[in-house]
Amino acid sequence: MDSGLRRNDADGTPAHGAAWRGLGRTDTRGGVSVPERVIIGVDLGGTNVRAAAVQGAELIGHFARPISSEASEAVVLEEVLEAIDRVHPGEIAGIGCGVPSVLDLRQGIVYKVENIPSWKAVPLKRILEDRYGVPAFVNNDANCFVLGEWHFGKASAYRNVVGLTIGTGVGAGLILDGRLYCGPNCGAGEIGAIPYRGETVEYYCSGQRLIRDHGVPGAVLCERAHAGDPEALHAFEALGRDLGWAVAVALFAYDPEIVVFGGSVSAALPFFEASLRRELARFPQPHVVERLVIERTERPDIALLGAAALCLPDRSRT
Repeated sequence: MDSGLRRNDADGTPAHGAAWRGLGRTDTRGGVSVPERVIIGVDLGGTNVRAAAVQGAELIGHFARPISSEASEAVVLEEVLEAIDRVHPGEIAGIGCGVPSVLDLRQGIVYKVENIPSWKAVPLKRILEDRYGVPAFVNNDANCFVLGEWHFGKASAYRNVVGLTIGTGVGAGLILDGRLYCGPNCGAGEIGAIPYRGETVEYYCSGQRLIRDHGVPGAVLCERAHAGDPEALHAFEALGRDLGWAVAVALFAYDPEIVVFGGSVSAALPFFEASLRRELARFPQPHVVERLVIERTERPDIALLGAAALCLPDRSRT
């Protein structure tokens, strides 16, 4: 069956196609209007899985459930498949899945999924294609985030984008010269793992730091900051200084036009952007910092949209 999706032989991702701007397209054949094809997006986390049927830029069906993180590979897989089955409308063009791990992009093998110890080497792409009979694409969850922002969010007008997800950990996805860039081992952009101040960037820049230093998650501190709580405001000021160093690394490495923050801590951007920019003021090329756009995501469904967008030809020629 021809799904209308073409693969790029270089890395297993969809090939070019300037006509594609959303998830599917509206076309006319013989004077008959053909609706946009439905794609299923899946967002697998360490504690839950979400799935959505996506048409255009909208979710037309959504399901979320906890996963048995400590269970066997087969049990967790069945929970993922159940989520897909719950939103499957009967006919789809493809499935895109974001996972918190590195993977073999061509074969779609997922390695050592964070917080799911039984998922050491899962051939997820083959499993999905065999079960549902459509093309399936699997990628890192931070890559799905930046892809979603690029297609449907704050980064849609740019060709060089860094998406930073700040939550339990720190992840990064890259759009370079108008293409999602993953690297041959799907490890490009792992800024959180860079050594920093005797630890890693993630140690100082994630929600774990807030819990470790203040005993509450970022969402609680953000509420307190809105109320003017001095401890909360100081916490985000300190976080911003360290994030400023991480963003400077991204500027040296990738020279983005825009950095988009996602993840649970991104809601606090108004409280840490000033200290982040003060740290960036030390960057040796002031004009780069002056031109840099810093935003936070506004769509809670962006990871699902980005996962579904894995099925789309890229926008390199648009």
